[in-house]
Amino acid sequence: MSGPVHLVDASLYVFRAWHSMPPEFEDREGWPVNAVHGFARFLLELLERNRPARIAIAFDESLDSNFRNEIYPAYKANRDAAPDELKRQFGYCQRLCRALGLPVLADGRFEADDLIGAALGHVRRAGYAGLIISADKDLSQLLDGDDEQWDYAKDVRWRADGVKARLGVHAHQVADFLGLTGDAIDNIPGVPGIGPKTAAILLGHFGSLDELYQRLAEVPYLRMRGSAQHAARLAEHRDVALLSRRLATIDVNAPLPADFGGAERRAPEAAALEALAEDLRFGPMTRRRLLSA
Repeated sequence: MSGPVHLVDASLYVFRAWHSMPPEFEDREGWPVNAVHGFARFLLELLERNRPARIAIAFDESLDSNFRNEIYPAYKANRDAAPDELKRQFGYCQRLCRALGLPVLADGRFEADDLIGAALGHVRRAGYAGLIISADKDLSQLLDGDDEQWDYAKDVRWRADGVKARLGVHAHQVADFLGLTGDAIDNIPGVPGIGPKTAAILLGHFGSLDELYQRLAEVPYLRMRGSAQHAARLAEHRDVALLSRRLATIDVNAPLPADFGGAERRAPEAAALEALAEDLRFGPMTRRRLLSA
């Protein structure tokens, strides 16, 4: 048995590079490739540091819509549409991963989180633990057993039993928690007036969102500030809470590639890497690292 299967939330690191890297990098056609350069640095460091035998890189294929928009059109509607310059760079990042022999997960209807959830379930059934590489709190709902989540930038790791110290709720309660609090980043509404502390108290007492609503009449009598008002808000916004939980729940049945197997890393394609390095105008040091990664 080898080490854990590395499951990388690539979109997070592409977006970070897009916002943090200076716009001075261009490909041979003059298009910006700052995000590709930043993502390549992160990816090469990860491969050199961990040398994973099993790994998958998950991307948001459609940056502007997914199946959640069919349920709730306003999902992520607070974000600006992805510009063509960024979409083009996402394509380059996928090409880079494939040339390096890394399995790529991308689907037009499902988000990277869903693909990671599906991949984690798949490798678990084969007897492997997962190492989710992402700072996204939503992904903590997937953790169980020996699985870990790794905030790579901060170099902090945690397992399922470490989620409560971070969010105030257990790993299996994260989707319920977001159903109550919402998530401003993804434009998930939640119940107005229910913040993280209140949500944690409620879930600590009732265990789940379903149990909370079955015993809603008890809420006014809890030793919690504003309990009567919270009960009224919960009653009024029940449908919103359930919708928000649905939006926040990772779909572990998202489709995986037919050749996914056990997420084994394949042999790099030297010719493809050389061609990509030319297109992206990588320097000699990055080229050497690509060929030895």
